[in-house]
Amino acid sequence: MTTVTDTDQTPETFAPFEPFLAGARAVAPLMLGVIPFGIVAGVGAAGVGLPALQAFAPSFVIFAGAAQLAMMDLLGRGAPALVITLTALIINLRMAMYSASLAPHFRGLPLGWKAALSYFLTDQAYAVSIIRYQRPMALGEKAFYYAGAGMSLWAVWQASTLAGVTVGARVPPGWSLDFAVPLMFLALLIPAVKDRASGAAALCAGLAAVLLAGLPYNIGMVAASLIGIIVGSLWGWRKK
Repeated sequence: MTTVTDTDQTPETFAPFEPFLAGARAVAPLMLGVIPFGIVAGVGAAGVGLPALQAFAPSFVIFAGAAQLAMMDLLGRGAPALVITLTALIINLRMAMYSASLAPHFRGLPLGWKAALSYFLTDQAYAVSIIRYQRPMALGEKAFYYAGAGMSLWAVWQASTLAGVTVGARVPPGWSLDFAVPLMFLALLIPAVKDRASGAAALCAGLAAVLLAGLPYNIGMVAASLIGIIVGSLWGWRKK
């Protein structure tokens, strides 16, 4: 049994492994997309000529697949460090939106818990957690559910990127492993589309992503995300 002290409420005691394992099970189907995505990231890092340790380091330090792919692409093109850094920050701006969405569910957790959980924030961990939080859960159960999803995905990501770094440029180009990226995001998207507002947001964001795919530095993906958010917000506002 574990006790989590809510800063606003009385301590709650529960068995942590149940929500932890539930989170790991929820994110498990998405691993089929994460594994080849991680291999692609590792191969890309090795392909720009970085030593093995430096090629693997972004997976451990940054833990952000889309940003890692963009960074390695820019590094391979000889982009300046400032451009690479700003690109990674722009791509990861969506994490601020995820954090704002999760904040009410983690209100009351000690600061140390919040800091630790923030490291494991990913598209997948956020998606499975926020869907589960639509049903009643205690504060500690929410924390361990999210931790189960985030930590299991972290372990798989580290292993798959390490495999990609190890294999490096020996992966034949004909494998085209980057098919896993859109499939993984599609698996995240489908359960989240539950009404017309979310459907319109997803459709507009998807169309924008296709139309803006040619923009440099993955700006198209960021713009498509913002378009989807605006469309969803306007749709919901119009219905009120």
